[in-house]
Amino acid sequence: MLEARRLSYRYGKSGPWLVRDLSFSISPGEIIGLPGPSGTGKTTLARVLGGFLPSLEGDLLIDHHLIRKNGFHPVQMIFQHPELAVNPNWKISKILNEGFPVPNRLIEKFEIEEDWFDRHPWELSGGQLARICLVRALGPETRFLVADEMTAMLDAVTQAKIWKNLLDYTCEKEIGLLVISHDAHLISKVCNRTIDYFKIDSDHRA
Repeated sequence: MLEARRLSYRYGKSGPWLVRDLSFSISPGEIIGLPGPSGTGKTTLARVLGGFLPSLEGDLLIDHHLIRKNGFHPVQMIFQHPELAVNPNWKISKILNEGFPVPNRLIEKFEIEEDWFDRHPWELSGGQLARICLVRALGPETRFLVADEMTAMLDAVTQAKIWKNLLDYTCEKEIGLLVISHDAHLISKVCNRTIDYFKIDSDHRA
């Protein structure tokens, strides 16, 4: 189980609290929605959960143990803009296998083609690069995924394919999934329940 206990974060010593005293839990295989408008702090929370930002207050635990600060992070984050999450000078084969050797089964499941491997990120479409980043996050030690507006920039057909394959895989592997989105229809369709923290007016965090 992933547990957030009274997480808080703000930028600078006097900035407004974007996340304040937020507590929730996600069980293995559970799919939780985190709705809310843009600019309210959802991506900041995602970065805290994924280990990109330190929580200024509170704790993040897995199975009642604090997540270690080094090594492979068991909570992986998938960004809205995949082109910002990769080294543009690397070829796709290096990006794909950056953290672990990706098995052929994952390559096939997410419809990744071998002729992409010798290309650079800027030579792929947004949907193609999104699949590369998604598969890269599905390491053998990944316990939870945070999908931050993961398919918001993609066409409807590509979105549907990616979500179907991801939901099948997380169900099979019992990976917990936090879906961050302003798309109420998507959240209602794929999630078991929601965390409605960011629907509350931000004044309560000041």
